[in-house]
Amino acid sequence: MTTTLRPEGPETPTAAGGRTRRWQICANGRPVGALRTTTVPRGPQLWGEISELEVREGRGRGRGTFGALAAEEVLRGWGCSRVDADIPEAAQPARGLAATLGYTERMRNMAKRLTTAPELPPGVSARRIDAEGFPGWLEQAKQGYIHDLLSSGLSEQQARAKSDADHVHLLPQGADTPGVVLRRLHGAGPDPLGALWLALRVRDLPGGGPLAWVMVVEVAEAHRGRGHGRSLMLLAERECLAAGVHDLGLNVFSGNEVAIRLYDSLGFRITNRVYGKTLI
Repeated sequence: MTTTLRPEGPETPTAAGGRTRRWQICANGRPVGALRTTTVPRGPQLWGEISELEVREGRGRGRGTFGALAAEEVLRGWGCSRVDADIPEAAQPARGLAATLGYTERMRNMAKRLTTAPELPPGVSARRIDAEGFPGWLEQAKQGYIHDLLSSGLSEQQARAKSDADHVHLLPQGADTPGVVLRRLHGAGPDPLGALWLALRVRDLPGGGPLAWVMVVEVAEAHRGRGHGRSLMLLAERECLAAGVHDLGLNVFSGNEVAIRLYDSLGFRITNRVYGKTLI
């Protein structure tokens, strides 16, 4: 039996400046599954993404493996240096396939439905990060992001390119970027305890409501271990509900066990896991 990959539709551009195409996985010319390949510009590099992978017929016969490997070849041909696979939490077989093909888990997506605005702990308050304070905050945010990307398995070149590209794309107007909440958490002392970057609408959910996203939660090094990360997350929930947003998501790098425990204790649940590897 011959398994092949066949275009399901035309290649189309993405809003981020990449390209995407959906493919059929065929056995002897008959469609038995599908997947999508996408490129994402990361500074001077192109990253690839494999998504929507499904095998509808003949599972356990290596068709998913063939589809993933064929998708990697497509992405190599498109000039990608790395590939990520976004896998729903419920898709245990797909996670096993990713591990078999040499992918490692880089991050998890978690989400929570918001109902009631929580109170902040006594003695802390939030202040907006304005245009004057933005450059200093941005530099710290970039360094923290690069550190996390390096810990997740990226090279320094890949991490710096991704950090620069992501911040330019997501904050085109700096502190005044529409739909963005930038806050510092303050206590009794003069120095901030930490900072929050929240995007109020990264996409619409199937029901039509917006999904907000925690982009950065960072506690100042001198104030770590005192519960301020929890306070920043409670602040994120308050900001969402004040804007009429009831669904909040986030990324957490898989090696950050402290953050994962915090989010779990706040009621966030894993929705997807992102696996990645370098394309040689």
